Amino acid sequence: MTKTTHIKANATQFQLPQSHDEVNEAIAKIGLLQRERARIQADMDDELAKVRLRFEEAANPLNEQITALTQGVHIWCEAHRLELTKSGKTKFYDFAAGEIKWRMRPPRVSLQAVDNILETLKRLGLTRFIRVKEQLNKEAMLAEPEVISGLAGVRIEQSEDFVIVPFGTKLEEVA
Repeated sequence: MTKTTHIKANATQFQLPQSHDEVNEAIAKIGLLQRERARIQADMDDELAKVRLRFEEAANPLNEQITALTQGVHIWCEAHRLELTKSGKTKFYDFAAGEIKWRMRPPRVSLQAVDNILETLKRLGLTRFIRVKEQLNKEAMLAEPEVISGLAGVRIEQSEDFVIVPFGTKLEEVA
């Protein structure tokens, strides 16, 4: 019994230029195609913006009604909280149409003028509230590769990209 092997053909066939002039023509065509792609992207972005605006405008009155109803329900439930929560024994109430809940958010720290806070904590000897994070300094390693050569787990790598920049375009194609 022989086994048939299927080989999938590459869908994208590249064109190999045969001369200096053909390479120049290919670069020019890449630039033309990049500009066309940018136009398509811009057209798509314009269409998406129109669609998003249309749907947001349609949803706006609904959002306003939801906000108004939510505020009204909240005010009424706050006024009747003891009754609804059985004098604070529960934090929810089930209505026929749905449930309301009071949730306590976890505490959070809000900071302004972090430099001043750090300075004050250091001056007061409250350094336990200051986190010191150790990180590897990759920039220093790149500056002195001979010092870290042979160090387990550290490897300086470098690769080369082939870049085509057609005239009149800002985007680059990287192979």
